Order: sequence, then structure tokens, then C-alpha cells
Amino acid sequence: MSPARRLSLIKLAVLILSLLPAAELALRWQMGRMGARPVTEALLWTGDWAVTFLLISLAITPARALFDWPPLVTLRRRLGLAAAGYALLHFTLYVLDQKWNLVVVALEIVKRFYLTIGFVALLIFITLSITSTDGWQRKLRRNWKRLHYLVYPLGILALTHFFIQSKANVSDAVMASGLFLWLMLWRLLPRDIRNRPLTLLGLAIVAPVLTVIVEALWYWGSKNVPPMRIVQASLDPLLIPRPAHIVLAAALGVLVVMLLLRIRFWRPAPS
Repeated sequence: MSPARRLSLIKLAVLILSLLPAAELALRWQMGRMGARPVTEALLWTGDWAVTFLLISLAITPARALFDWPPLVTLRRRLGLAAAGYALLHFTLYVLDQKWNLVVVALEIVKRFYLTIGFVALLIFITLSITSTDGWQRKLRRNWKRLHYLVYPLGILALTHFFIQSKANVSDAVMASGLFLWLMLWRLLPRDIRNRPLTLLGLAIVAPVLTVIVEALWYWGSKNVPPMRIVQASLDPLLIPRPAHIVLAAALGVLVVMLLLRIRFWRPAPS
């Protein structure tokens, strides 16, 4: 199979996979399997997937560099649009939950901090989606890249909204934050060392530690839980998997895959 044909099939697979959560949601709704509060359940579902696709789109750049496959970058736009689509569906469901009363929606966005930052994140999603085309890239030139740096504050806003909306159980928000921190730390590293095995091993240690710190600070600030309780829980093997464990597994998985690919394609120098 030609590389172009293989890439086309991968693009099609990404499109299908990005639609599957929406299809599952529609099927569950149709079959009455959304619980006592279907709109609330759908709100949580679409919000989770918006963050998931945002993180996957941010993972494309390190994946392209670590796995040495430049065509992978062509998937980033599709994944970003999927994230924006779920964010827009998330907001639409919220408007539905407010009986389509836009005045109430506007007042709630102004009054409630987590809705304010969620709405700002949505506006950034929409802006980046509209300007993601080749035409806008040519029109904006150098400013296009500067504009799309907004994806990083977008990630912070989306995760903050995720935390506050999660209320009692923030495990998914903590895990997403840990993965986001790994992606940001990798970008902050100098280009000449970021793809080295020792660097990735270091990230596999630092990212879970930061994940525990984020979780501890959140519970300390919001629930007055002593930070050491969170640290002890993360070190307790009986409580596996916790968010930091999942971040550790993901970081080590990246390292292992990269090493396996290097071994597979390694060629000894001619004597």
C-alpha cells in the first residue's frame, strides 16, 4: 500500500473515531439509557470528549517528533475540529438545559466563574476552528501561528472548567491535567534534548509528581483535605490506578514505543 493511500485510510479512521462518541451518545439517548437526568449526563459526556480530543490534538506534535512520522501532523486539524465540535455541542446542551432562554444563559455565564471561563474557552475553540483552513493560514501569514498559540491558554481554561464542573470527583480532571503538563513540559524543553530517552524518562517521573501536586492542591483548597493524604493515597499500591498512576503509565508507554521503533528501524553503520 502506498504511503498516500495509507494516510488517507488513517484520516478516514480518525474521522470515524471522532464521530463515535457522538453516535454512542445519540444511541444511548434514543434507548433511554441516560439516567434520570439525560441532559446533565450528556453535558458531562460531551465536555469530557472535548477535553480528550483537545489533548489528543496537542499530542500530535510530540508524536510526530518522537515517532519520526511527519504526515502525522495532517491529523491535527481534524482532531482540533473534533474537540471544538464537542465543545460546541456541550454548550448547546447547556442552552437546552436552560430551556433555550438565552437571557438566563447570558446571566449565568456572567455570574458563575466556571461558566465564564468555559464560555471564553468556547470562543477560542470557535476562533481556532474558523481560522484553521489553508485560506486563513495564507491570509494571516505569520500572525496565523501566533493566533493558534491560543490553544495553550485554551487548554488551561478547559481544564479549569473541567475541575470546577467535576465538583466532588475530580479524578478525570486531575488525570487530564497531568497529561497536559507532560505535553507542555515536552514543548518547553530544548529541541536537541526533548526526544532523548533520558529526557522522556525524566518526564515520566516529573509529570506524575506534578499530577499529585495538582490533585493535592485542589483538594486542599476546595475541601480542606491535608495534602499529605493525597500523597499517601497516590503511593498506596492498593489504590491503583489513581490519576498519577495513569499519567506515569502513559509517559512510560511513550518511552517504550519510541525505543521499540528505534530498535526496529536501526541500521548499523557500514564498516
